[in-house]
Amino acid sequence: MTFGSSVMTGPPDTHERARHHERAVSDAATAYAALPPDQPVRLAKHTSNLFRTRSAPTAAGLDLSALQGVVELDPRARTARVGGLTTYEQLVDELLPHGFVPLVVPQLRTITIGGAVTGLGIEASSFRNGLPHESVLELRILTGTGEVVTATPDGDHADLFRTFPNSYGSLGYALDLVIELEPALPYVCLRHVRFPSVEQLVAAVDEVMTTRAHEGERVDFVDGVVFSATECYLTLARWTDDLEGRVRPSDYTGDQVFYRSIQTRRRDVLTAHDYLWRWDTDWFWCSRAFGAQIPAVRRLWPRHLLRSDVYWRIVAFEHRHRVMGRIDHLRGQPPRERVVQDVEIPLGRTADFVAWFLREVPIEPIWLCPIQLRSRGDGQRGVTDGDPPWPLYPLRPDERYVNVGFWSTVPIAPGAADGDVNRAIERQVTEHGGHKSLYSDAYYDEATFARLYGDTAYRPVKRRYDPDGRFPTLYEKAVQAR
Repeated sequence: MTFGSSVMTGPPDTHERARHHERAVSDAATAYAALPPDQPVRLAKHTSNLFRTRSAPTAAGLDLSALQGVVELDPRARTARVGGLTTYEQLVDELLPHGFVPLVVPQLRTITIGGAVTGLGIEASSFRNGLPHESVLELRILTGTGEVVTATPDGDHADLFRTFPNSYGSLGYALDLVIELEPALPYVCLRHVRFPSVEQLVAAVDEVMTTRAHEGERVDFVDGVVFSATECYLTLARWTDDLEGRVRPSDYTGDQVFYRSIQTRRRDVLTAHDYLWRWDTDWFWCSRAFGAQIPAVRRLWPRHLLRSDVYWRIVAFEHRHRVMGRIDHLRGQPPRERVVQDVEIPLGRTADFVAWFLREVPIEPIWLCPIQLRSRGDGQRGVTDGDPPWPLYPLRPDERYVNVGFWSTVPIAPGAADGDVNRAIERQVTEHGGHKSLYSDAYYDEATFARLYGDTAYRPVKRRYDPDGRFPTLYEKAVQAR
């Protein structure tokens, strides 16, 4: 395979990439073996997209940062081998000039492909391309025993291949992955369609997921924003190589804010690069909490610092030092509960769930993103009829879902406790037949968590690949935040 070529034998830099990557894989195993065997292990990273309150790390840190970049690209097969610590920003930068992108590019630049696969990643292509782990053909994983294994759907490590998604590093770390790609065009044409109710928006989502079109136009991407019960939008987008008469594409990386354009523009065009990162510049709409959407502040805010990882560091600083929390206390303001969650609700129950949320939780806007799994697990060893193809996040392949995302804080009412709102959301998600992503705070008791997140499949794989418990269990990571 070659990088940037349609033939199988490549230039010297391609071979050097592969040699460098193999050294990094070998070094990772050596570094793991050198860690104290009586201590738990964690991944040493400078950035994160997790929102769990956790104490200062006591586990040994494993640095896998050398495992980055596109190692090999096969344009004919539309596949690439990539390092597990490669951010999607780097993936896009390396693949887009060759006319390709991953099948699903999560919304935030610093999400790594290994993180999206061992966690959960979604985007506006998920209604046709599913979740990032569904486009993985092969994984090399560093396990708790220190062994590097190659996991495929039908090989000797098929059990690890199935349970690795949503395991959050509790079964091992992805050193590299072979992923499917799709062709990309230079631009993306957008339509923002307003609906007077969530019910009508959901009906339109059902149509788009069935026909992959709306009012005669092809739809390659779809997501939505609910500003209120009577102001809801779908953004329907498609690849294009035609600016359709416009002088230049719109730019939402500076003074303009993308989500506000949804309310004021019916059509728009972005470059492919800017479309993929349209939500990152303002962390969807969360940059308003830092004053970054106030025109006077925005003019002074350096453009290159309008990005999600900068806002995340500000939030992390506040969580450590509680500066604003103390100021609010001095002002007589109530303490606040963090409500940062993404949940998957069956399409037919989405309007009911959103109605409950808008009535009970004072957060707006909220994000909607349709999802349907690509496969039924066909070809995966150990999967029988009726089994979920990905047991640790058991979405049903014959069901359509909508991701509902909401990211803010709410005041803690008198007599209430921190966590009450999140617990109520968890109950509603379960009652509506949905599932909650585990990147943020979770409050489930251990028995409920085991039932919801595939413990029957997880336990034997955990015993096989991490018999000494070098990695925290999924429950310890997701709920106890270890």
